[in-house]
Amino acid sequence: TLPAGKAIDFTSDHHFGIPDRERSLPRELRFVRWLGQIAPDAHQLYIMGDLFDFWFEYRTVVPRGYALLFGALAEMVQNGIEVHYFRGNHDMWAFNYFEQELGFTMHRHPEFKTLGSKNFYLAHGDGLGPGDRGYKLLKKVFASPVNQWLFRQLHPDFSFRTALYWSRRSRYAN
Repeated sequence: TLPAGKAIDFTSDHHFGIPDRERSLPRELRFVRWLGQIAPDAHQLYIMGDLFDFWFEYRTVVPRGYALLFGALAEMVQNGIEVHYFRGNHDMWAFNYFEQELGFTMHRHPEFKTLGSKNFYLAHGDGLGPGDRGYKLLKKVFASPVNQWLFRQLHPDFSFRTALYWSRRSRYAN
């Protein structure tokens, strides 16, 4: 049940980091202000994927930047607001950092949920419908533990620069 006067908020597809850090920062700061505005009435926050344009969790490295964003989200959790994160296609390599460091509840697969008196099908949405076999195959390649291990062997400066390049290229092509 939803406590009286409390809300459930949803957000998705911010793609922080694109097209570059300098031009992404104003959007990130607006989002942090929005989190501050919703916090007094929030019961739960659902982040439906792609908070970042690229996210990969190395075991000992956290991407540079996003300190204000992480701080605002962690403060929400510390104040009793449940933060749920559904992985998207740009953050499919989010493993346990958000759970362990920020206190999120991670969701790795679509879910049916009742929130208040409403039924929801919650998912980021990428690759769920029929067709798009090439993308679905690519998701399987990215989900392979062997491929994840191989990617982890790349230096973060190189891997993030390469991933953001391909993301920009794909964005401009579409």
